[in-house]
Amino acid sequence: MMDFNDFTAAQVRIARPTDKFEEVIDFYGRGLGLKQIDQFTGNSGYEGVIFGLPDADYHLEFTRHEEGSPCPAPTKDNLLVFYIKNKAAIMRVSRRLEKMGYIEVEPENDYWKEQGITIEDPDGWRIVLMNREYE
Repeated sequence: MMDFNDFTAAQVRIARPTDKFEEVIDFYGRGLGLKQIDQFTGNSGYEGVIFGLPDADYHLEFTRHEEGSPCPAPTKDNLLVFYIKNKAAIMRVSRRLEKMGYIEVEPENDYWKEQGITIEDPDGWRIVLMNREYE
């Protein structure tokens, strides 16, 4: 059994497939403003893109297989939450995504609408732009 007191991770990456590769790149790159830190092809039939957060070792990876990569969205309460202190920044991102056709949706859990904005990405996975600091 692993002792988590000795466990250190250099990075954490959340990865998932998509059949809407270009739209997902546009949503997370241009829409959310995340930095694209890598893109790859030819990896056992997969291509992918990796986005990073400024000054953090947390990455989002989206992949597409040459034979298709269906990935139906989970429940409406499976969320990727971005805690953002600056309300004006949240509103800028929200307006930019709305201009791209991604409007705010009603969250399943009312907690997220108290200080957040919930939006579905091109695959129907939900993100929350949460206006608070997580401690």
